[in-house]
Amino acid sequence: MEGKTSNGIHSPSNGALYLGFDLSTQQLKGLAVQSDLRLVHEAKVDFDADFGGKYGIEKGVLTNPIEGEVYAPVAMWLEAVDLVLRRLQEDGLDFSRVRGLSGAGMQHGTVFWSKQAEDLLRSLDGAKTLVKQLGEKAFSHPDSPNWQDASTQKQCDMFDSRLGSPAELARVTGSKAHHRFSGPQILRFRQKYPSHYQQTGRISLVSSFLISLFLGRIAPIDIGDVCGMNLREIRTGTWNESLLELAAGSPDNVGELRTKLGIIDEDGGGILGTISPYFVTRYGFSKDCKIVPGTGDNPSTILALPLRPSDAMVSLGTSTTFLMSTPEWKPDPAYHFMNHPTTAGLYMFMLCYKNGGLAREKVRDALNALEAPTAASIAPKSWDLFNAIAERTPPLDQHIHGFTDHPNMRLGLYFPRPEIVPNVPAGQWRYRYNSSTHELVPEPRYLTNDSSKPSPGVTPADARTILESQFLSLRLRSAGLVAPQLDPRSSRTLPPQPRRIYLVGGGSANATIARLCGAVLGGSEGVFRLDIGGNACGLGAAYKAVWGVERARGETFEDLIDKRWDESQFVKKVAEGYQEGVWERYGEALRGFDGMEKAVLRNVGKS
Repeated sequence: MEGKTSNGIHSPSNGALYLGFDLSTQQLKGLAVQSDLRLVHEAKVDFDADFGGKYGIEKGVLTNPIEGEVYAPVAMWLEAVDLVLRRLQEDGLDFSRVRGLSGAGMQHGTVFWSKQAEDLLRSLDGAKTLVKQLGEKAFSHPDSPNWQDASTQKQCDMFDSRLGSPAELARVTGSKAHHRFSGPQILRFRQKYPSHYQQTGRISLVSSFLISLFLGRIAPIDIGDVCGMNLREIRTGTWNESLLELAAGSPDNVGELRTKLGIIDEDGGGILGTISPYFVTRYGFSKDCKIVPGTGDNPSTILALPLRPSDAMVSLGTSTTFLMSTPEWKPDPAYHFMNHPTTAGLYMFMLCYKNGGLAREKVRDALNALEAPTAASIAPKSWDLFNAIAERTPPLDQHIHGFTDHPNMRLGLYFPRPEIVPNVPAGQWRYRYNSSTHELVPEPRYLTNDSSKPSPGVTPADARTILESQFLSLRLRSAGLVAPQLDPRSSRTLPPQPRRIYLVGGGSANATIARLCGAVLGGSEGVFRLDIGGNACGLGAAYKAVWGVERARGETFEDLIDKRWDESQFVKKVAEGYQEGVWERYGEALRGFDGMEKAVLRNVGKS
């Protein structure tokens, strides 16, 4: 028997359900799926809309610009947990059917529990709210630093030099030091708030904080999320003593910090325990509901589909994120390596760029402005002109002087914001590269014919060049992680490239962007759009709960999800991948692209 929720989602009236939570910067989302992975309930709490007036937040956070601090009040998250559960209840969710739950949290953020926290969690009263019982006494510090925080440059420098170099730190921990990473944040917290640090009983990441509430005791940090701390040796699975000493302040204080951090959960699908009596009393959960370890938002995102080694996921939002599941361990300061959140022997490779959708939109708007006097019908935010120009411009703009095989390839970097890959300030740079001689020559800036108008800093060829630039950067840095693929059409072996490329985020709806992605990156089976709205992270958490509770002995996450995954429901092929000749031409451009980045770094880069 089926009914329909207030969201219009069909839901059977019986059968097991699994919950996944996504605690992000601006909202807390809760999702319920069936054993067959079908989404049946969802609800969210928007922090600004629901709590903005009470906590004074904007876009989910508070800021201290003088020190570069960005942080969120933990009490707000407590209120959000109760509120999202009420909204799920209003949506028709029967919590007694929930057999298991897990959650995801924005990576790197730290929550500082007081020494009373364990007792308070164990003795929660279902007649009172979480914030009333935990808000004042359960935390040694009221706020949690957000991933946008940039207050830790001094501490990052200390971490980068501690093991000799950023490259060595990346080799050991999977990443060089970053402002948002938990190790530098804990060091700064101890230095700025020494009394609060002394009052801290345990330190959670956002994901383990969320799970702790449902578990009724402080949950361990999981195997994937711990890799965003700059404290853990990924290959050995142990804390790095020297880095712990740096964060703790002295060798004598390392033991205390170890206690605060607790153990690391090695099994991403292990059962931590059953749900806290608080939720049984207040919401009607079954006392047998199992709690599965949470993980970070990025690790959880790759769990939203049965991502196989050599598959890539590209998130085309305001920023760009590139994710791969890989058995290869090849760390580098330019990107991140983390343990896979569920599968031993696999790692998660991650590239993060600040300049993604924003950079594309800047070029789009400038091109629309250039054409506006002769094409009044162009809407300011329309992609039509941008797409048309990008499609008719040949690969790498190789039609200069009237023939398409001219060796001078057009390359560029487009950074309206300071970038981290490579680490350079805001700016635009364009070069011509001769793939035969390897000569790399800067292009002059392009100006409008009307000197009375300010230069938009674009030329029509930029529509294609910016897309090629963004995808060439991904190809350059992921080249060592992909393997030869079998062409499903001809059964011949193709050069090393992804098997499939899955696109998510706002840019994934643009067919031109999808086609250029396939042309540059390849993809033996093509380019696909993962159409699950903004639910990838929450669904990944829910699927993790399904796997944790229902897996057979030895059954991997990928095997279980693959059996139940309805590709036709969520995935649509939107572009071809590998195109013989075109893909090879972009391969010839990689040396020039790498040289261009190094030239810009020499001229304007940051150390």
